[in-house]
Amino acid sequence: MAELNPVTSWAAWGPRLQSVLRIVAAFMFMLTGTMKLFAFPVGVPPNGGTVQLISQIGLGGILEVVGGVLLLLGLFTRPVAFLLAGEMAVAYFQFHMPQSFWPTVNGGVSAVLYCFIWLYVSAAGAGPWSLDAKRGK
Repeated sequence: MAELNPVTSWAAWGPRLQSVLRIVAAFMFMLTGTMKLFAFPVGVPPNGGTVQLISQIGLGGILEVVGGVLLLLGLFTRPVAFLLAGEMAVAYFQFHMPQSFWPTVNGGVSAVLYCFIWLYVSAAGAGPWSLDAKRGK
């Protein structure tokens, strides 16, 4: 018989929403990489171009695109998410925090959020809507 309690019915959606969080966050994360590498959907401010591929920011763009695609698909999710959480921690402490302690002041809100979202995903896994789930990982 179907569950009629809306609270427990909603809670049952937790694993699927875990997958939705991973998919949406990965798509948005990929866009930061495509901006850096391909000037898509817009180029890197202030001139709208791309970054040098062989540079620290270029490496970040590669990690964001390749890692973002893997996380979008839910493939090798735990190790990739852990690596990207580290990338975001480095980005925050190296580029944002020297400007100010507060993320809202130093432009680091997204770096902090991605760091902790990827840290969560690395522990929780990809969820049921993923290639890892299909592979039994």
